[in-house]
Amino acid sequence: MAVTLAEVAVHAGVSPATVSRVLNGGYPVAGRTRTRVEQAVEELGYVVNGPARALAAATSDLVGVLVHDVADSFFGILAGSLQSALAPVGRGGTRRLAFVCNTEGVPEAELAYLALLEGQRAGGLVLTGGAVEDPDHTAALTARIARAAGNGAPVVLCGRPPLPVPAGLPVATVMFDDHGGAFRLAEHLLSLGHRKIAYVAGPPGLSTTRERLAGHHAALLRHDPGLAAACAELTVHAGFERAAGYDATRELLRRGARFTAVAAANDTVATGVAAALREAGLRIPEDVSVAGFDDLPICADTAPALTTVRVPLREAGVLAAQLVTGHRPLPPGGITTLATELMVRASTAPPPAEGPDR
Repeated sequence: MAVTLAEVAVHAGVSPATVSRVLNGGYPVAGRTRTRVEQAVEELGYVVNGPARALAAATSDLVGVLVHDVADSFFGILAGSLQSALAPVGRGGTRRLAFVCNTEGVPEAELAYLALLEGQRAGGLVLTGGAVEDPDHTAALTARIARAAGNGAPVVLCGRPPLPVPAGLPVATVMFDDHGGAFRLAEHLLSLGHRKIAYVAGPPGLSTTRERLAGHHAALLRHDPGLAAACAELTVHAGFERAAGYDATRELLRRGARFTAVAAANDTVATGVAAALREAGLRIPEDVSVAGFDDLPICADTAPALTTVRVPLREAGVLAAQLVTGHRPLPPGGITTLATELMVRASTAPPPAEGPDR
């Protein structure tokens, strides 16, 4: 039979109200008293009835975290950092449970998970990854987010653009400077002397794809409008998986396209690009330079080490946790943009004197 809160109180020699204060956190309870309650909880094996507490409080300690692909290192690092930051720090910290939902980037799944989390009276929501830029989905998502925030559940949009929710709601946006990062990466390739730059972009209709492709194109346009038009013909849209990079590069090679560098949508795609180039007998970077985006842990261990753009995923996870729990106030306008950083490694170098005939 389940142990009750009253039994914990008797065991600890305190009132049920004191036990409740200790368990809920955020209330001033004397150190020795808190220790007695925590020991009683441990000795009796008391488990908080989460649904009952959520019903009474009209909210819960559950934080819903939506990711596109939990197996992708990008989302794994972000969600892991967020979950660690939600864990209690020291005594008396408010305990939060991160519940990760894998949407596979499907808009309908995103809305369905939000509905389920609303039914569980989630105390906060964090949506990560690029947003699908479809007007109908944006309208439906905005309405659901506004309702959740209006009912007292703070919402953080992490790695995606803001939504047009009514002012005054607890909705924060944490954005990455994808445009600036892609701009600096393209400038790096141009500074090495590359003029035939292929680009393996992410899926169309996604905010991350749009921002990174726009930054890449802006750097080319600034250097030479004619070059921007020529390189646009070397742009291929693909998924964010290794296989997508491999297939896209094989397609470029089948076309007989001439290029001396390839910029990939992310690091995982870049590994597929590199595999296809090596299979075709091309050396990296002697024949073709390759660059990625995100700076995942694999970058330093590839051969050669991958030039990429660092996205502050761990920092974003901590910030999202602070915002969704109210431990950090909403920034002015509700938006924070985190800087990205160019990481130059051995996979990029000046092009060969006479570019290979591809």
